[in-house]
Amino acid sequence: MFIFSPNLNNCCMTLTFAIHLDTSEPHGLPGLAIGPWLLCSPASCHTNASNMSTLLYKLEKLGPFQSMTITSAYQSSDPSLSTADARRDATLAESTIYGEAQSSEDYDRLCHIKIASLPRPSLELPKEEDEEHVPTPGGKRVGKYQNAVYHREGLFSTIYKAPALGDEDYFPSEAPARNKIIALKITTPSMMEPPHDSKREAKILKIAASSNVIPLLDTFRENGSHFVIVYPFMRHDFSDLLQDKKLSKTQIRSCLKDLFTALAYTHSQGVIHRDIKPSNILLKSLDGPAYLSDFGIAWAPDAPDSETADSKITDVGTTCYRPPELLFGNTQYGCSLDLWAAGCTAAEALDPDHETLFDSGELGSDLALIQSVFKKLGTPNLDVWPEAAGFRDWGKVQFHEYPPQTWSALLPNNSEVERDLVSTLVRYESGARMRALKVLEHPYFTQPDG
Repeated sequence: MFIFSPNLNNCCMTLTFAIHLDTSEPHGLPGLAIGPWLLCSPASCHTNASNMSTLLYKLEKLGPFQSMTITSAYQSSDPSLSTADARRDATLAESTIYGEAQSSEDYDRLCHIKIASLPRPSLELPKEEDEEHVPTPGGKRVGKYQNAVYHREGLFSTIYKAPALGDEDYFPSEAPARNKIIALKITTPSMMEPPHDSKREAKILKIAASSNVIPLLDTFRENGSHFVIVYPFMRHDFSDLLQDKKLSKTQIRSCLKDLFTALAYTHSQGVIHRDIKPSNILLKSLDGPAYLSDFGIAWAPDAPDSETADSKITDVGTTCYRPPELLFGNTQYGCSLDLWAAGCTAAEALDPDHETLFDSGELGSDLALIQSVFKKLGTPNLDVWPEAAGFRDWGKVQFHEYPPQTWSALLPNNSEVERDLVSTLVRYESGARMRALKVLEHPYFTQPDG
């Protein structure tokens, strides 16, 4: 049995991540970890019987607390804040709230008030201003870059944009200064969980450097605990443009061509992106060029801290773009992993309504995704998918046997050429998926009017 104490002198471990409540502990004690609250066990805590009684009384009075992370709120408020400083400030705030709260509802209310009171990063610029320049007022300094303004957040990063310094080779020398904008991806490596690794990302970006991979302009450390990646700022991502239906068929074709051009080179270098999806394709303008971005979970054989080739992490990819070999525990996958996801991306882009090809349900469930794939492509056996015999989780569950649907039924609003493009990529057997370099020779790209 563990007891969670707000007493700094009685701690044996500081937790920085929120965990769901567990009210099934013996004696009715709820298990709880809230931001930087402190974890100790009766055997290791140096608390006396009186303090323990007081703690038990407070736990009983407050009941199961809502799990939230004020540490994260502090870091979201100021991404340049070090992890230690954010944890310290959050610990002080939560200790004060704990002392003041008279009930779980009161505790919940005070936590929300505290989080709401923290200043948010600078707001994203209005789009009409963004087309012109990053204005000087209101920005912050990040490393040597001045007037950086908040853009968006990722799972383990915060993106700022700022005026370029003028010495980046990426920008044409004749381009006006107001059009030279860079993106600053601020990460905290110590808080990242595998396979996320920003330092490895920077190494892989150097390996993958090519015409349609987002250029790496610079990296540096900030405030000791932060690692910052610098690349050109791109105004658009493919996903938003598709959902807003802002792209013509010609522009979609150009974007997909740029995607497969990027994959052809990265795969030739042994790099597996592991998270191909429309939102990771950035565009300079509606007419392109398009760049493959976000190599935060990418794998390369020579990159530091990459898993061994036969023991790769399977918890990669995003929901409905994940290929079936991941769902059955294949740890020896290769670059063909990206080709399935690229096929799903192409199917979504070519569908007039831009619906995803497969559905993983509201919660992004693996079982829901498996059912969706099997319903459309048919439940595979080893005749259809021979490599599955070597997968760790193959054969553990018996699935309903669905017959395969034709591609004309799956993509009824697409041309035969478009359907053929998708069908060459979305295949169970990974070795049967068309390689990126060959995809560029497909009639969809070579005979666009055919």
